[in-house]
Amino acid sequence: MASQDVGRPGPPRGRPQDTSTPAPEPAPTRGDDASIGDLISEISSDLSRLVRNEVELAKTELKQEGRKAGKAAGLYGGAGYATGLALLLATFAAMYGLRHVIDIAWAALILTVVWAGIGAALYATGRRRMRTVQLTPEQSLDSLKEDAKWARHPTS
Repeated sequence: MASQDVGRPGPPRGRPQDTSTPAPEPAPTRGDDASIGDLISEISSDLSRLVRNEVELAKTELKQEGRKAGKAAGLYGGAGYATGLALLLATFAAMYGLRHVIDIAWAALILTVVWAGIGAALYATGRRRMRTVQLTPEQSLDSLKEDAKWARHPTS
């Protein structure tokens, strides 16, 4: 069997065979010789590439915003934990300070009601602000709208 392969050309010896991706095929020329089928195929290919690019843009935009939101949420979490500890200790200090004026049980109850009111106010404010949050990738949507407008009227 080895004698049958002797005359066949192959890669030059001593050089590794090129395994990289082949060069992209040149786009068909747009001239008088281009057929309708070639033009439709080119438009279809361009639209497909455009949609893929827009999806990639949306993914990238959402990833970037997600990273920023995650880091900010981590900082908020740390700040909330530290603030909670500080408020707990301040509450105990106020409770023990008030015990000289009123019974410690009444002081604890009064401070509990104060903190419950503060918590309710913060909850209501957070809920109102959360309703204004929009999690849509605005740049990608605007770009898609422009692309759709162009696809309907490519000459304008």
